[in-house]
Amino acid sequence: MDTLAVTRRFDLTDVQWAVLEPLLPAPKRPGRPSLWSRRQLIDGIRWRIRVGAPWRDVPPQYGSWSAVYALFRRWQRNGTWKQVLTALQALADSAGRITWDVSVDSTSTRAHQHAAGARKRGICRPNHPAASASSRTTTPWGGPAAG
Repeated sequence: MDTLAVTRRFDLTDVQWAVLEPLLPAPKRPGRPSLWSRRQLIDGIRWRIRVGAPWRDVPPQYGSWSAVYALFRRWQRNGTWKQVLTALQALADSAGRITWDVSVDSTSTRAHQHAAGARKRGICRPNHPAASASSRTTTPWGGPAAG
């Protein structure tokens, strides 16, 4: 197991890393090992997602921004993040730490005024068929129809 001093408040603790590490795929690249541990790179991904900063602003203690981004993007494309999330949810559910109650409250749902049938103003006017006064339909009582 990689040991890395937790340098930031939100970095993974040793206990969290011990749960997460077995769920990660085995590295497939032969050759020279990476300069940065997976834990550093994942903490860098977590930092970037939490802060919302550009990838190039990832602090150097998490590895190079390009290595952090490359791992994130590779695992995003091959579905690793989804598998890790599903596995973590299964672990938490089996331990009784997830309540799967769903509640939908629509009392504060609002639509835009145009979606609610509000009166329209401006250039848009309803189209009326072009017809002469003599060709208008009449109602049964003899007067011209509305329209």
